[in-house]
Amino acid sequence: MAPFSMSLRRTTAAAAAVVTALACTATGTAAEASPTAPEFSEQVIFAQRTEGYFCFRIPAIVKALDGTLLAFAEGRVNGCGDAGDIDLVLRRSTDGGRTWGPLQVVLPGDGDTRGNPAPVVDRRTGRIVLVTTYNPGADDTVRHPFVQYSDDEGATWSAARELTDQIVKPEWNSWYATGPGHAIQLRHGPHAGRLILPANHEGDGGAPKGGPQGGHLNYSDDGGVTWKIGADDTRTSNDVSPGELSAAELPDGRIYVNARDNTGTDPGNRNTATSSDGGATFDAPFRTLPRLDAPKVQGSVLPVGRRLLLSVPAHPVTREVMAVRSSSDEGRNWQKVGKVIYWGPSAYSDMADLGGGRIGLMYEAGRTSPYESIRFAEFNQVYLDTPNGTPPGLPKPPEPGPTTPDWSGHENNGYVRGGMNTPGEFDGVDDFVQVPWNRSLDLDDGDFTWAARVRYADTGGTRTILWAYRVGGGAPQIWLRAEPASHRIRGVIQTERGQVVVDTAQAYNDGQWHEVVLRRSGGKLTLSVDGQAASAADPGGSVTLGKQFTIDGIHVGQRLDGVYRFHGSISDVRVYGRAVPDAGIATQRGGLRLWLPLERIDPQR
Repeated sequence: MAPFSMSLRRTTAAAAAVVTALACTATGTAAEASPTAPEFSEQVIFAQRTEGYFCFRIPAIVKALDGTLLAFAEGRVNGCGDAGDIDLVLRRSTDGGRTWGPLQVVLPGDGDTRGNPAPVVDRRTGRIVLVTTYNPGADDTVRHPFVQYSDDEGATWSAARELTDQIVKPEWNSWYATGPGHAIQLRHGPHAGRLILPANHEGDGGAPKGGPQGGHLNYSDDGGVTWKIGADDTRTSNDVSPGELSAAELPDGRIYVNARDNTGTDPGNRNTATSSDGGATFDAPFRTLPRLDAPKVQGSVLPVGRRLLLSVPAHPVTREVMAVRSSSDEGRNWQKVGKVIYWGPSAYSDMADLGGGRIGLMYEAGRTSPYESIRFAEFNQVYLDTPNGTPPGLPKPPEPGPTTPDWSGHENNGYVRGGMNTPGEFDGVDDFVQVPWNRSLDLDDGDFTWAARVRYADTGGTRTILWAYRVGGGAPQIWLRAEPASHRIRGVIQTERGQVVVDTAQAYNDGQWHEVVLRRSGGKLTLSVDGQAASAADPGGSVTLGKQFTIDGIHVGQRLDGVYRFHGSISDVRVYGRAVPDAGIATQRGGLRLWLPLERIDPQR
């Protein structure tokens, strides 16, 4: 084995200080709590724009034989992108996760990418085996696995040694990913002591272009010195697309694998497979888990006592609501939501069994983006059984204010904000109309028609006509806005199946009235202005999926977060729960969910 070495590149005096807890346990100290009381504590262990890094991503955590916790991450130097100058970094805790030592650079990128950490502890020797991937610079299509070791609980590490000739087939030439997250060592059966390293691969341009893609298991019977490719589900079809695999050993010795579904066409964003022969083959090809709601994101599985746990965001589309779900039947069925650890934006995660019924969860989270920090949460199994309470961000009663009446019959009256003096006249500064969420506004995956009459003359800026449900990449939503600088009016829907955009060929910013209609019908999304239409194929799916976690109603004249305000006039806003032809907008009432003529403003209510 090569001599041990350790790099401390990009550290500061502050980095040498011990990272202390940002939050205390929910029920007091461990000494005060009874063995059956729920316990929870959490702290940030990697923070964006610290230690010389733009951000940290891709957590992985293991517990050494002496109890030391090793928390790995990618230290991304110049941005949060997946390629470029990225170091593999580490923090260690010798007191069970209460405090954390300074940042160590285990494997410097030196302008290239070192990442996808997959550590595992060999219980026979205490050695920590770490497998990672490397790619040169910004080219993340050519990736090679490397292995290195620590025999002193992560204090120092061997030089990295390439494993491409052992665990990468020549045809896997466009993508290779280890884990990310902890690998495992088998405890039971004839292969006890074997190390299992989950990975996924693509070749010849990847599955979307027709090349082979799939998930596989690598194994080592000599403590990580040599490796072999074992179970391999490679396919050229794109019905199931297993990626970012996480494995756990079941009580009978079988290996359970839960994976992210990358681009598969079968319903669901998680898939699974098992191996009954120590990881040599899969019992059957991967299959999707359509009832297990999660966005397209990595997750982690961990056996603790009689439970099999899964950490992954619980929102069905967007990366938010980090939760730990339990299965009592070895992964065949999972809790619908599980225990929510954090309601906000969250993404990748990894778990470790801390002993005594305690679990450590390392996960990405932030206020506006999942990639603002990596947190370490510690809790016991009792905590997993406590109620979640009401999610923050769900619809609340609107603040009092003047209103404009809804004539649809559903009483979806709009609240007039910003001091609007003349009905329907928006000043582009703070005027908008807020229509709170109501079940009648849930268009789900059905046909709909949105319509409004607009008049404006701006030549620059972005001006929202209507915006509904959510804001953010991947979040289900609908919107209509004018973009005069780009000479267009744009309509968009976002569902769990993708985004559809339709544009007009002109901005209609001539100071005259125009009728704008956005319609979903017959597999198409159509945007028409004064009868002149443009269409795009509709991928299907729900525009309100995930509303159980957080949902807003409709805003007239601004985006939901208060930007892109309209300057001009809007009137006769209508929302139908069906497709209505342009000619019927002014006369048809069937399926009408919202009708704001915007002809009067009533006093505050």
